[in-house]
Amino acid sequence: MTVGEPAGVGPDIALHAYRDRASLGLPPFFMLADPDMMRARAARLKIDVSIAVIETPSLAAETFGHALPVLPLANRHGETPGQLDVANALGTVEAIDRATRLALDGRCAGIVTCPIDKKALYDAGFRHPGHTEYLADLCATITGDTVVPVMLLAGPELSCVPVTIHIPLSQVPKHLTTDLIVETARITVRGLIELLGVPHPRLAVSGLNPHAGERGAIGTEDETVIRPAVERLQAEGIDAFGPLPGDTMFHGQARVGYDVALCMYHDQALIPAKTIAFDETVNVTLGLPIIRTSPDHGTAASLAGTGRARPDSLIAAIRLAARMATAKASSVPVAA
Repeated sequence: MTVGEPAGVGPDIALHAYRDRASLGLPPFFMLADPDMMRARAARLKIDVSIAVIETPSLAAETFGHALPVLPLANRHGETPGQLDVANALGTVEAIDRATRLALDGRCAGIVTCPIDKKALYDAGFRHPGHTEYLADLCATITGDTVVPVMLLAGPELSCVPVTIHIPLSQVPKHLTTDLIVETARITVRGLIELLGVPHPRLAVSGLNPHAGERGAIGTEDETVIRPAVERLQAEGIDAFGPLPGDTMFHGQARVGYDVALCMYHDQALIPAKTIAFDETVNVTLGLPIIRTSPDHGTAASLAGTGRARPDSLIAAIRLAARMATAKASSVPVAA
């Protein structure tokens, strides 16, 4: 688990999850964090949790029963909840870098990332659009392979994938292509089958424009870009249908007919996912050579250090990462 933005709720929810590990039945995990910062946050929150510094991931399992294992960072973190500090950026990025390398080396089964504050990282020179894109670039750099990340918002009642992610809404039509939709759908289907136990995924493909373009009357992208993608997917044997109007595909009766909604831009996917199950939805990155999940919320800096941050989404992310890692290791899909 990477600590994320130390001024946010990442340390808080990690401590809550560890404290309740037995009752929740959580698998062993270790954190990449500043152990002194974690101790200070535990004291602030009055959470009776021991922090144990480990020198190698191999010591995590034997430590987990009596203390939260922390693999220390070279770059220190200040314990200032709610107060963003550019000096913390190096440690935040270090945690992501080291966790990714450990996962690629097989020294951990997967990674769960606590939320980062992109503005704080940008001020320190970080130039990637977001966490997902950075992980993909890092994996590609280390392995030398092409990596196309796909963001899956996996919830108990709705799962969504945005085709375009962290770009301005005004740029979406320019970046949206038939090839991108097809590639995103293929990666999604493969991930659902191999890691999430969905044997025959059904994809509901959204339109881009209101009413899915009204057959070209309200924009042409639905007919010239999205529909050809759906037809290509169907020709490949993938159960995809659309384009569907975005305002009618997320109600309860509509959701029964598909396993995942393939949406054309960030908020088209994340608004319904977070509205329906904000505390239970998990952010999963498909298309990586490693397992990565994350709570589906931001740093919530105003809640950091107050004891009011809910760990539900992080707990769900830990559980889902463990199931995905088991499925990957056994090459047999595990029921979600």
